[in-house]
Amino acid sequence: MPATVTGPVAELGATLMHEHVFGLSPEILWNWPDIPEGWDLETRAREAAAKLDALKAAGIDTIVDLTVVGLGRYVPAVQRVAELTSVTIVAATGLYTYDALPPYFGNRGPGSLFGGPDRLAEFFVRDLTEGIGRTGVKAAMLKCASDRQGMTEGCRRVFRAVAEAHLATGAPITTHSHSASRGGLKQQKLLASLGVDLGRVVIGHAGDSTDLAYLEELVANGSYLGMDRFGIDTICPLDDRVAVVAAMCERGHAGRMVLGHDSYCFNDRFDAAVVRRRHPRYHLLHISQDVLPALRARGVTEEQIHQMLVGNPRRIFG
Repeated sequence: MPATVTGPVAELGATLMHEHVFGLSPEILWNWPDIPEGWDLETRAREAAAKLDALKAAGIDTIVDLTVVGLGRYVPAVQRVAELTSVTIVAATGLYTYDALPPYFGNRGPGSLFGGPDRLAEFFVRDLTEGIGRTGVKAAMLKCASDRQGMTEGCRRVFRAVAEAHLATGAPITTHSHSASRGGLKQQKLLASLGVDLGRVVIGHAGDSTDLAYLEELVANGSYLGMDRFGIDTICPLDDRVAVVAAMCERGHAGRMVLGHDSYCFNDRFDAAVVRRRHPRYHLLHISQDVLPALRARGVTEEQIHQMLVGNPRRIFG
């Protein structure tokens, strides 16, 4: 049974595989607590729970919260949200960087200024097997990232540590990838060289691409595709995202796609008013309200939608 913020569950149900509850900037909040965005745990937790309850009413049972170190993960706040909502929340571990590691890790480990062992995998395994911090919440998924900068040495260290933690625990892996440079293929190559079964990997943000040949190559290598940025139309418009998912379903790949928005209930790293203006559909209800009807209109069947929302997440966490 997969671990969740409130404990193991038998069934996840309809699942959005790439979301975030809170994206926080701890040093800003510690030093300038009067920033306009504001942070009061109880207030923000209740706001987030209300958004998740609306999601539940729209037919979604679970979200995978892929907020890891580097994105402002604060699990006690997510625990409070989980107490207030009927939506199941799955936590993740890993480290988010496109380039260099945070100094705590960058100044330790192989090739660093002071050398010594690489503690990344140790921390990831602890999150998966013992719990995150002192919360007792066990992560159920690993996350690593690379972007337009390519596979920097810092990224390589994270990928190596994620692979090590995966092999030690069996936890599945999801990535942040840069589709424009076909970055998912480089991620697959590295993970496979480290002994990872690519059938246990989700190549995140694959849905930013309209290159069907690229997407089919990722599938042929065994991985799932994260069609998980619905609502971020500046990277890829809604019609194009829907057309790609429909085309991949028509080609027989519904069993290799998962859905999501990559959205936040609260994120202090962007101006909320600007985000709403630029991305008016960037919210948790977009898939339920807009994307699924558009997919049905393009001939995607209920069976295929169920596969992407229920069957594939079940297999990934199985």
